[in-house]
This record gives sequence, C-alpha cells and structure tokens, in this order.
Amino acid sequence: MLALRTEVGKVVVGQDGTLSGLVTALLVRGHVLLEGVPGVAKTLVVKTLARALDVEFARVQFTPDLMPSDVIGQVIYDAAGASFRFREGPVFTNLLLADEINRTPPKTQAALLESMEERQVSLDGVTHPLPDPFVVVATQNPVEYEGTYPLPEAQLDRFLFKLHVGYPTAEQELEVLGRHDRGLDPHDLAAAGVQPVAGPADLAAARLEVDALTVELPVLRYIVELVRATRVSPALSLGVSPRGAAALLHASKAWAWLAGRTYVTPDEIKAVAKPTFRHRLQLRPEAELEGATADGVIDGILASVPVPR
Repeated sequence: MLALRTEVGKVVVGQDGTLSGLVTALLVRGHVLLEGVPGVAKTLVVKTLARALDVEFARVQFTPDLMPSDVIGQVIYDAAGASFRFREGPVFTNLLLADEINRTPPKTQAALLESMEERQVSLDGVTHPLPDPFVVVATQNPVEYEGTYPLPEAQLDRFLFKLHVGYPTAEQELEVLGRHDRGLDPHDLAAAGVQPVAGPADLAAARLEVDALTVELPVLRYIVELVRATRVSPALSLGVSPRGAAALLHASKAWAWLAGRTYVTPDEIKAVAKPTFRHRLQLRPEAELEGATADGVIDGILASVPVPR
C-alpha cells in the first residue's frame, strides 16, 4: 500500500482516503462509486492506480446517446471470413472507469449490471467471461442534476463503496499549483515517473490472504445488528440489504489486512461502514426536510448498536 501511495502521489496530491478505498475494493473484487465535483482528480487517481498496479485500464465517457453495445460490445459481420464474430467492448478490461455514469439512460446503465455481478457478458445466447481482475469505478457529479439519470437502487447495491471525493486542503492545492508550474503533465504518467509496483499476480495473492482472515462469531453478529438497525430506523425508508451485509464483511477483512491484522475487529467494521452503507440507504422525505443525511444516520446507528467485547 505504501508503494502504491508513493506512485500515485507522483501526480495526485492528497486523496489518500479515495486511494485506500479503491485498493480495499480491488482486494475483494468490489466496485466503487466516486462522487465529487469536476476537477478533484477522480479520473486521474483511477488511471494512475491502474498504471501502478500494471493492469489494463479503459475509460468510457457516459453520455445520453451512449448505447449498451458501446460498452459491452456487439456481434458484427466479418466480410473476410463470411461469418459473424463478437467484437469486445471496453468492458473487457481490468479496471473500467465509467465516467459520469448518471448521464446515460437506464438502458445503458443496466448493460453493466451483468458485468458487475456475474463478471461476464451474455450476447445472442453466448457468454463471454471478463478478465480477472475486473472492477468498475464509476463517477458522478453531486451538484449538477440537469440531464442526468439517477442510478436505481438495484445498481447502487452492486457497488461495494460510495466514496466522497472532496476538495484538497489549502496546502495540498498549493502543492498542485507548484507541480503544474514546474511543468507536470498529469496526462503523461510515464513522464511523471509513475511505474508499476505490483501486478495482477500480487493482487491475486493478496486476495487469498484477505479471504483467510478470521472473523469471530461476535463480530459477525455485530455486522448483522448494524444492518438490521438500518431496516428499522425511523429516518429510513430503505435499509441495507443482505448483499450490503456481505459487502461490509469483505470490506472489513480487506481493511484489517491493510492494517497488518490476521483477524477483524469492530474497529475495521466502523471504519468502512459509511462508504459501504451510504448509497444503500434511502432517507424518508420528512427526515430529509429536517436535514438528516445518510452519513448522519449511520453515525447514530454506530453509536447505538453495542460493540462486542
């Protein structure tokens, strides 16, 4: 993790929380939704991480006229061979950046559902497996809603994390300007000196170690109690699904592994609860009018559910 942070830090200033969340997701094959205003390096941090991990990277700019075939691929006629063949779309990669995913209609958004859940593409009765690893990182702008199509709950639930990408601090922004003044081109990662420090084999080995982490019964019960608390919260009309409970478990194991532990404690669960839960919750209208937020509700639940000793 330190080596990755060093490489990404050659072009990205700050965003340590975003990077940690992305690495955690990669360790458990989880997809990530990045939410932040334009210009806070959402695309850059993903692109740089892909280079540092030496994995294939593809970026799709989601627009209102984007078709499902533009993402997953299509069957075309090969005149030379007088036959039909499947031409792979950009989804056939290791790290797919779905930029501004909420700007494309639901039909195209839904084209990603099978890829995200089953890690495959089915077309004309033929199943095409996706590469391993395969992770989708989607971005959306939280400010501009005109001409957008909010993601349905079924698709939101397939994201492991929703990460808020905020503005840098004053010192960090000064460093950004200083780098640009010295001639840094963030679009030329090779010139910036970003080098691969790990690969797919390292990632696969790390995943095996994460899977082997021990989770005691009281800790599993703690996860269940947190999840069930969201379903009875008076501020929420929709709580966390069983898929969300499993996501919290896997994310907690990856977070513990990154901390050098061989077991999961309630501290790891608390650390990843907000990014795991916030996009799976739906606030009641009256709660929103009173100023409630998903993160605030999660804070209340974490404070009210007894922690196992």
